[in-house]
Amino acid sequence: MTRRRWIADEVTGDTAALVGDHAAHLARVLRAEVGQEFDIATGTEGRREVRRGTITSISDDRVEFVLGNRRKQESGLLKPTARITLALAIFRFDRMEWAIEKCTELGVSRIIPVIARRSDAHLAAAAVKRHDRWQRLVRQAAEQSRRSAAPEIAAPVKLKGLAGVLPEGGSIRVVLAESLAEPEADSRLREILQSRLSEAGVALAIGPEGGWADEELEWFRATGWVAASLGDTILRAETAAIVATALALEALR
Repeated sequence: MTRRRWIADEVTGDTAALVGDHAAHLARVLRAEVGQEFDIATGTEGRREVRRGTITSISDDRVEFVLGNRRKQESGLLKPTARITLALAIFRFDRMEWAIEKCTELGVSRIIPVIARRSDAHLAAAAVKRHDRWQRLVRQAAEQSRRSAAPEIAAPVKLKGLAGVLPEGGSIRVVLAESLAEPEADSRLREILQSRLSEAGVALAIGPEGGWADEELEWFRATGWVAASLGDTILRAETAAIVATALALEALR
């Protein structure tokens, strides 16, 4: 039977702990007991380390583990080509959060919420207060999908601030456009990714409902992004995010 995985909040030597609401879920909802064993992820997304953890103490806001053997098949460095950054325009929260959850399960390494011109003003204003919720969401999704660390989820930024928070390096930067005024042979996302496999990673920009405004697409092009489509059909924003992430993962394996 596969053990459930938890991402430790605190690690000191051969001990680890879950704290706060994270611990409360294990202690009160799942009714954990001293002596139970789980897989405990103690590393970072850049360096995986998963160890067997045995519960040594439980309270409502803290669960402590003693750490045992490492899982050898999950130790070591991630390949740099596994880095996928998702710049996701802010749209209706229930659908946006579904996309965040599923893209986390697929394996994105970073998510940047973007305030786009067509993002609803009330949602854009509320997004800053949503950041803690999104951090909990990606951690839960990472644990459910047995990742060794949750992706980073940045605080919301306006489009022109995106350049300042993107990871450095030779990533392919692709903005998804619903339609391309002058389609080229390699304008499909799959073809663009397959033609640039030597790059260090991928940054994908997914627009809000209605897509990116024309001036936003011009900004992307002016700052080195490549415009691409997912085909002839128009996908909802959350669907586009998931499809694009899956294509990027497949191309960069």
